[in-house]
Amino acid sequence: MQLLPPHLAKIKGCEFVKLLGTGSGFGFSLWPDFSTYALLMKWKDENQAEDFFQNSNEFNELKSKSNSIETHYLESLGAHGSWYGENPFPEKGTYNGGQIAVITRARINIHKLPRFWQFVPKASKAIENAKGLITTKGIGEWPLIEQATFSIWENEQAMKEYAYADTHKEIIGKVKKENWYKEELFSRFNYIKSINH
Repeated sequence: MQLLPPHLAKIKGCEFVKLLGTGSGFGFSLWPDFSTYALLMKWKDENQAEDFFQNSNEFNELKSKSNSIETHYLESLGAHGSWYGENPFPEKGTYNGGQIAVITRARINIHKLPRFWQFVPKASKAIENAKGLITTKGIGEWPLIEQATFSIWENEQAMKEYAYADTHKEIIGKVKKENWYKEELFSRFNYIKSINH
């Protein structure tokens, strides 16, 4: 999924785009889900996004190759970290009090891969049982080495309660202490709406 088709890399009004594969099950997964792919796009404004979905040949081509497409509209609340050296979501909005979406992404140090994957089942079980979680999906560019998750929560409090829960805190502590990641990003969004195409 690392190689983005050239016609998707030059969409008018799109400032950041990644074509991502997905994992089966909850959170990170060694097993891919070949039935589902993710297209992450950041837009200059909503009008240009709507023009892409309604009028572009590129999106019509995607629809012709898909059984269904679900689009999630998000508003950046800010991010820390980087994605290949840049922070794609630096805009700091105001939390609107409703549902909140989170995208986390990590590039794992090669020599730390066995240690990382050792804790994946424990992390997946923790988020599966998290209160206030609406949905989550593992996404990523390179299997095994680059991993990300997209999740939607009932509210910010539910997301924070999971983030500061014992299991998650334990794993994050090991990430920092043992230097698992070469690069990481944590980004939050107001969840605006979803549309089925």
